[in-house]
Amino acid sequence: MSKPELYVSLAVGPDCAMESYALRSTLEYFGVRVTMHWLGRPNDLVNILSGKDREDKIDYLILNFHGDEGRFCINELAEEIYEPDEPSGKFFDAQDVLRFAKLEGIRVIAAGCTLGRESLGKAFLKSGCHSYLGPDDYIDGNSNFMFIIRFMYEMVNNNKSQQEAFEIAKSIDQETSMFKIYST
Repeated sequence: MSKPELYVSLAVGPDCAMESYALRSTLEYFGVRVTMHWLGRPNDLVNILSGKDREDKIDYLILNFHGDEGRFCINELAEEIYEPDEPSGKFFDAQDVLRFAKLEGIRVIAAGCTLGRESLGKAFLKSGCHSYLGPDDYIDGNSNFMFIIRFMYEMVNNNKSQQEAFEIAKSIDQETSMFKIYST
């Protein structure tokens, strides 16, 4: 295999398998090396964000989740199943990001409704990430998918910078214009 165009780590939240399969297939077709992380419990997300279960070589971390009010929707477990210090409940928010994330130099894309809200963007930047992208409102799922595909296409096939690719992908339609970028 020739050298991959980019290295992407794709973390898949609850009920996001179909879109994640499509993302993986398309990105691999573009020549991107994709590592999948199927997340079942909150600590699976913690382990990705903290670096405990993350590849050494990574250009982008895509967090493919549903979102609500600027929070990641996660699996809620029975109280007796949670591990010590594991986040509990249905949501993972900016405070959880600040508590667990160590993302030095990593570019993060949060693919899900309202995951581009400023509170999350700032929390991810404080965790050390290079940049954070996500929609700041309730985006249509097809538009969310198209934004990521166009964004990656512009970088891989047209050698656009992240900012140039972001502007092009954001301009597809009214839905994709919901994406925001936060960077250092």
